Amino acid sequence: QVQLVESGGGLVQAGGSLRLSCAASGRSFTTLAMGWFRQAPGKEREPVAAISWHGSNTYYADSVKGRFTISRDNAKNTVVLQMNSATPDDTAVYYCATSKSTITASGSSRTYAYWGQGIQVTVSS
Repeated sequence: QVQLVESGGGLVQAGGSLRLSCAASGRSFTTLAMGWFRQAPGKEREPVAAISWHGSNTYYADSVKGRFTISRDNAKNTVVLQMNSATPDDTAVYYCATSKSTITASGSSRTYAYWGQGIQVTVSS
């Protein structure tokens, strides 16, 4: 059974940093794309960042470019989202996801078959 478990969420002040981690288990994800999505109250889920299996291809939403960085450690089956210069607009539940077959980075939710339970990130002004 595939499991994705997010950690590292919480409360941060505007301008601060937060590091989200996602640990994958149940199968090998080393050859698959992984991504982060988020959903704010009253809004639809939106893509944040994604990374290809080898890590050299990434995708970022325009709203986070230059502030967030996605990375992965295939030896540990983990993907990390480093959030810098956080703003209140970044407040949302953040979800980790992995594809079932796609190897390139993608911002489309249809690419991803497995999802974590989500973790709250709150940025105070």
